[in-house]
Amino acid sequence: MTSLETATATRSGKGHRDENFPVASHLIHPRHRGAILAFYNFVRAGDDVADHADLSSAGKIALLDRLADSLTGAGPSDPEAEPLKRELAARGLPPRHALELLDAFRMDARKNRYADWDELIHYCRYSAMPVGRFVLDLHGEDPSRVWPASDAICAALQVINHLQDCGKDFAGLDRVYLPQDALDRHGATVAMLGEPKAPPQLRAVIRELANRCLELLDKGAVLPDLIDDLRLSLEIAAIHRLAVVLARGLIERDPLSEKVHHGKAAFALTALGGVAATLARRPFRGRTVRAAAQGIRS
Repeated sequence: MTSLETATATRSGKGHRDENFPVASHLIHPRHRGAILAFYNFVRAGDDVADHADLSSAGKIALLDRLADSLTGAGPSDPEAEPLKRELAARGLPPRHALELLDAFRMDARKNRYADWDELIHYCRYSAMPVGRFVLDLHGEDPSRVWPASDAICAALQVINHLQDCGKDFAGLDRVYLPQDALDRHGATVAMLGEPKAPPQLRAVIRELANRCLELLDKGAVLPDLIDDLRLSLEIAAIHRLAVVLARGLIERDPLSEKVHHGKAAFALTALGGVAATLARRPFRGRTVRAAAQGIRS
């Protein structure tokens, strides 16, 4: 077995504290944090495989298949899968959401361009939406009530990350998540992602996509009020507020040459604003829940 035949050998060293958005912060009840971190670490292992510079597409897919088989018990044990496997078994949860994320990483191994927004959202269906769904299922929330708004937020978070990292993804992985039709609409080219500063045409593409993220976030804004678990509601409210600020930042700033993400102090203040607004609305959430239920039935 060579050094690149296990997922552990491909790990980047990146952890949950390095992400743009909180992962299992202390707003989450301690009884759930271990399962979320196990899920995160499994997903991070898969993501590191998909992004590894020295692996072929076939080699990446083989390692991702091995992770999937370890998680489901269809193959040998893998240290990257065992903690999540134990958490899922203890809670009686299926591996569905984690396996869907591996499907997204297989997509990354096979393709590096996207034709249009719908194709990008299809990718987000596997690369981002399962994360929110897992956390909600872990807390026992009603999928029919909360998944649609969660899916919208998760897709927005994913595209925001793509926009922030568009130059790095192109330079390091020759991977472009900006849809080709949006580039064409504004007269931009993929090659512009390699420039030190985004030309006006590329800035127009980024602004368009950032505005589409704001539309998704507007659709998902109701989610904190639909969630029964108060601590999870506050966590998602903080993430949502941060995402809105970042999407607006991408409209104003160039991710190739400017820092879009805020410092720790501004980050904390923004998150606290989301928490405070949700707490203020909490006594009146019954109306929101009833309206959502009525929408599901109609």
